[in-house]
Amino acid sequence: MWRLVAAVVVGFLSFHGFCISDRAPNYTFMKNATVAPQVSYYDYIVVGGGAAGCPLAATLSESFRVLLLERGGSPYGNPNIASLVHYPDTLSDLSPDSPSQLFFSEDGVINARARVLGGGTCINAGFYSRAPPGYVRDAGWDGALANRSYRWVERAVAHEPPVRQWQSALRDALLEAGVGPYNGFTLDHVVGTKVGGTIFDRDGRRRTAADLLERADPARLTVLLWATVHRVLFRHGGGSSGGKRRPVARGVEFRDKAGALHRAYLAGGSGGKKRGEVILSAGAIGSPQLLMLSGVGPAEQLRALGIKVVSDQPMVGRGMADNPMNGVLVPSPRPVEASLIQVVGITPFGGYIEAGSGINLLASLTGGAVPLVKKREATARDQYLAAFSSPLLSALPPLILSSQDGQPPATKAAVASAADGRKSPLEEGAFRSGFIVEKFMGPASRGHLELASLDPDENPRVTFNYFREPEDLRRCVAGLRTIKRVVQSRSFAAFRYPNATMASLLKAMASLTLNLVPRSSGNASASTSLEQYCRETLVSIYHSHGGCLVGRVVDRDYRVVGVERLRVVDASTFNATPGTNPQATVMMLGRQDFFFFPSSSPDRDKN
Repeated sequence: MWRLVAAVVVGFLSFHGFCISDRAPNYTFMKNATVAPQVSYYDYIVVGGGAAGCPLAATLSESFRVLLLERGGSPYGNPNIASLVHYPDTLSDLSPDSPSQLFFSEDGVINARARVLGGGTCINAGFYSRAPPGYVRDAGWDGALANRSYRWVERAVAHEPPVRQWQSALRDALLEAGVGPYNGFTLDHVVGTKVGGTIFDRDGRRRTAADLLERADPARLTVLLWATVHRVLFRHGGGSSGGKRRPVARGVEFRDKAGALHRAYLAGGSGGKKRGEVILSAGAIGSPQLLMLSGVGPAEQLRALGIKVVSDQPMVGRGMADNPMNGVLVPSPRPVEASLIQVVGITPFGGYIEAGSGINLLASLTGGAVPLVKKREATARDQYLAAFSSPLLSALPPLILSSQDGQPPATKAAVASAADGRKSPLEEGAFRSGFIVEKFMGPASRGHLELASLDPDENPRVTFNYFREPEDLRRCVAGLRTIKRVVQSRSFAAFRYPNATMASLLKAMASLTLNLVPRSSGNASASTSLEQYCRETLVSIYHSHGGCLVGRVVDRDYRVVGVERLRVVDASTFNATPGTNPQATVMMLGRQDFFFFPSSSPDRDKN
C-alpha cells in the first residue's frame, strides 16, 4: 500500500493529463561528475542540490566561486517529475537512478528521500505555504530578511492554484465543520481555512528549487550531478576548544557514477573575501549521515564502524522527527477533478486538514504496496507489483454497488473483479475518489538516526517513534473527528455516497496493510478506536527533520559545533516542521544570506 502512502498520502493522487516536455534551462555550469577534475578548488562547497542547496548555491555565486554537488541527476526532461499525470510514478520508481529513494524507518513506516537536483521539490505534492511568524521568531531569523527571502523564492516557483468543484466543496465543508475563518488565497500560515500556493504552474508544470539556479552567476557556479560525497575532509589547527585545536573542514571527497574518486578543496578566499566553507544541505537524512561518515558524531557509534573520530558530537542524529499522517479515501458518485493539495484547514489545536482528488487515483495505487510492505528486502519491481485495489474495493462494495448507475464501465469491471478477489488493472478514469488527510504541528515525538554501513548511498537506520508522546495521538484523533465533520457536511454531500458513513470509510482503510506497525487485533473492525486507527493506518508525509538541531549540533549561525568552516543548512536543523509544508521555508533558509553577507542591502533581492 506504499502507493497510498506515496502517491496519495504524500502528494496523493493521480492528476491532470497535461502534456509536459520540460526542457532544461541553459545551465552551462551543470555537468556530469565524470568530467570533473580529480582535484579542484572553490570558495564554497555545497553538498546537496535540494530545496536548500540550490538557492544557497545561487546566492553564494553572486560573490564567490561555488561548487554544488548533487548525488542524483537532472530533473529536466523527466516526465515523472515535470508532469502531474506521472507524479505517482516518481515515488514508485525503484531503479538505481530514481529521483526518489525509498526506505523503511525502524518503526515500520515507508518513507522516501530525494535523489535529484531540486531535492524534495521534485517529488512532492507541490503545496507551498510559509512558516508562521512565531516559528520565524523562535528560529532566531530576522523577520524582514525572511520575508524578502520568501519573495525571492516565490517569484520563481510559487503559483495560485485553480480551485475547482471538489476542492471548493472541501473548502466549504471545512468552514461548515468549524475550521474558520476563511482566509482566501494566501501564502501565510493563518488559523482557519485557506487556499495555499503550489509549485505547479497553470500549465501543470512543476517548478522546483533547481529553477532557482537561473538566478546564479554562471561564471562562478559549477554543478556536478551524480556526485556522491563520501566524507568531509579535515585538518587540525583551528581555534582552541577546551585546550585542543579544533578540526577545520578543508574540502570533500566524492565519487562519480563510474566510481572514480575526486577531491574538492576550499581555496581559502582571496582579495579580502571571507574564507570559504563546506556546507551540508543533504537533508534530514543525508546531513547527519554524512557528518557521521566524516567522523563527526557519537564517538562510540563511529568507532564501532571503524570511523576515525574527528569530533565527538553525541547529538548528531538525535532529535529526529517525522509528521505522521492519517486519512480516509472517499469514493464519489460524481466525477472529481484531478487536484493536488490546494485547500487546507488549520485548526486551533494545531491540526492540518488537507485533501486531493483524482480520476485515476486507484490506478496510481496499484503499484503493489502490500507485497512491498510485507517483503522489505524486495528489490525488483515484479516482486511488489500486486493490486492494492482489490482489498480496498472489496471493503467498499456496499458503498458503491447500490449506486452503479452512471459509473464508467471500467469502474463496474473493477468492482466486480474486486468482489471476486481478482486483481484488476484499473484504467485511467476507472474510479472517482478523493483522499482527505490530517497531520499536525510538530510532532512532539522524537527519534534518532544511526549509520547502517560506511556506504553513503545506503539508507541509515532511522527511528521516528511515531505517537510516542500522548500529545501527538490526541491531535491525530482530533484531526480525524474534524475529517468526520467534513465528510458528513452538507457542503460535501455531492461527493459522498449516501450510505458512506465515516465508520465504513475507516473500516475500509483499516483493512489495508499500510505499514509494518504491529496490529493489536488482526484485521480492524468497525469498533476500532480512533487511537488504534491512528497507529495502524499511519503513513509518512515525508516531512522528516532533525538530526542536526540548532543548539545541539549547530549554533545559531548553523556552524557545526566543535569544528570550523563547516555548516549545515537544511531541514535537519529544524526542531519542528514549519507550517503545513516545509518546502517554502527550506528554500527560504537557503536564501538567508546573513550567514555570508551580514551587511546585505534590502534592495539586493529585487533581481
